[in-house]
Amino acid sequence: MPVPPFLSPSPQETLQNALRESPDPHQRQRVLMLLLRNDGKTYEAISAFIGCSYRSVAHWCV
Repeated sequence: MPVPPFLSPSPQETLQNALRESPDPHQRQRVLMLLLRNDGKTYEAISAFIGCSYRSVAHWCV
């Protein structure tokens, strides 16, 4: 079941900027996890999309 968005517009915009501008691929991956979770994606869907473990997604989203 999708979760409702938990980020207000200001933090969401900050994360979107970090996703575009960060030189660190690990940071971009973590930011993408949060943005996808905010869009209502499940941990399983995020891990399949990014290609990382369910455990990593759960860790960074909690």
